[in-house]
Amino acid sequence: MNIGDTLPSLEIPVSRTLIVAGAIASRDYQDVHHDAVLAREKGSPDIFMNILTTNGLVGRYITDHLGPRAVLRKVAIRLGAPNYPGATMTLTGTVTALDGNTAEIRVVGANGIGHHVTGTVTVTLDTTPDTAPDTTPDGPGTLGTPEGTA
Repeated sequence: MNIGDTLPSLEIPVSRTLIVAGAIASRDYQDVHHDAVLAREKGSPDIFMNILTTNGLVGRYITDHLGPRAVLRKVAIRLGAPNYPGATMTLTGTVTALDGNTAEIRVVGANGIGHHVTGTVTVTLDTTPDTAPDTTPDGPGTLGTPEGTA
């Protein structure tokens, strides 16, 4: 990884189900995230995605690209244009800083009306070798059977 490298983009279809499920999962019961009638009464054309769902999608974007050894250290985002049902949010990222095994990645999530999210993610790549015991049925360290008795 080098400064200036770009991550492959990720397109996320924004469905009504994604918006509502994200709000419920993050215990955000604001009506603008699940009730279209009340959202319209408050001036929005429809329900829209909450910041916690967006935050999770940004984290997923980084860890899906960097793999299971990626540890998110900081996610600092700002919301812009809402994500409404039927939109597609495209996430892009650019490495802006490196310090050993820690990187800072600038992330932008855009939809048809503008930038939904902008921010930076600080991530560390764990370079510690995997020391978990081999737990395959015939391998050493098989759980539940003393070595040599299987």
